[in-house]
Amino acid sequence: MPTQSLTKQTFLEKVFNYETETEWKFLGDKPAIIDFYADWCGPCKMIAPIMEELSEEYAGKVDVYKIDTDAEQELAGAFGIRSIPSILFIPMDNTPQMAQGAAPKHAIVKMIEDQFGVTS
Repeated sequence: MPTQSLTKQTFLEKVFNYETETEWKFLGDKPAIIDFYADWCGPCKMIAPIMEELSEEYAGKVDVYKIDTDAEQELAGAFGIRSIPSILFIPMDNTPQMAQGAAPKHAIVKMIEDQFGVTS
């Protein structure tokens, strides 16, 4: 399954409705990763194929989303995105963790395994 692009509306439905909830309440049925990116960002272009690979390798175990920070400025602001790429790791029953910068695939895989307890 390829990565899925999120808009504000689909984010509110699939991840977290920050308009109605004051405390974090993840709406997904499996852990998720969200790649905050922009089309003009060189490092974002470097990790895009990695995110696609991960979406295939973890299909059915982890949802992999992406958010265009230019198109979805409100979402980027809600998460305090100051630099891209930024990757949000969302476990089922814990607080999300943000990683910044273009990490190599093995580092992202380690985060998935450590944060989610999931292997490909």
